[in-house]
Amino acid sequence: MKKLINDVSDVVKDSLLGVEAAHPDLVRVDHENKVVYRVDAPVADKVGIISGGGSGHEPMHGGFVGVGMLDAACAGEVFTSPVPDQMLAATKLVDGGRGVLHIVKNYTGDVMNFEMAAELAADEGIRVEAVVVDDDVAVQDSLYTAGRRGVGLTVLLEKIVGAAAEQGRDLDYIVALAKRIIANGRSMGMALTGCTVPAAGKPTFELADNEMELGIGIHGEPGRERRAVGTAAEVADMLVRPILHDLDYRGGEVIAFVNGMGGTPLIELYIVFNEVAQILAGEGVRIVRCLVGNYITSLDMAGCSVTLLKCDDEMVSLWDAPVVTPGLRWGK
Repeated sequence: MKKLINDVSDVVKDSLLGVEAAHPDLVRVDHENKVVYRVDAPVADKVGIISGGGSGHEPMHGGFVGVGMLDAACAGEVFTSPVPDQMLAATKLVDGGRGVLHIVKNYTGDVMNFEMAAELAADEGIRVEAVVVDDDVAVQDSLYTAGRRGVGLTVLLEKIVGAAAEQGRDLDYIVALAKRIIANGRSMGMALTGCTVPAAGKPTFELADNEMELGIGIHGEPGRERRAVGTAAEVADMLVRPILHDLDYRGGEVIAFVNGMGGTPLIELYIVFNEVAQILAGEGVRIVRCLVGNYITSLDMAGCSVTLLKCDDEMVSLWDAPVVTPGLRWGK
């Protein structure tokens, strides 16, 4: 294993020190609870938006803390859910008096621990609502979930509802918006290699030079099938077709997201995006906004995922709204 780390037991701690050192104008870190939060938190009279999960998916979630996106993010150990005390600490840090939304990816540990944190926050008089992201069409259940996994749609959701909160929308409005996004977004991913968790020191799974795994999860879970490596056009088709089969996008407009899993260069992701765009055009689906890059990763895994969000004018407007975070920024 070759990693730019100090001690395998300090990877998350050291990384959070680096985040704080690199972005003191945007975020602070509660090192005891491993929570990244906005430098101006809590923002008075604003709904707080928090998320979190196991580390190893950077820039998600800590890289999306800032104006127009998340107010705080809880960092678990690599591929391990944060604990309820972390989530409660984050909730209290960002409570501006109008309630807090928990954005939860559908992994058993995350769901259970966020539920416990919400109950603890309610005991302290904070209103908390939660939404669970379950956009992965690859498998119904996996090693980490009951039901579909939460993957790439999480990034789009955090951006859009974060903008709504920044504009002063109330918690009920934001929850309804989040549920609409979840209902209209689907994802699927693939891998050319496994990923190496520092504490394990070896890849989560092995692939031959001529093999790829279709339908993988973001924790290095195996997918729905293993097959011979295909061209970018073939891979794009294998990822997009199941999404279109699962949800009717025909005649609609989408935000299209081609995501790298951590070890795939941007030049290849743009090749895949072009193939995705051609497939969608042939199916009468119009891309109105897009995102291409490494935003929800699986450590050093080579591979990519495709996420499509069937969007309306409101979602597009919120997508375009300014965002200033370490991992995503545009607008004023």
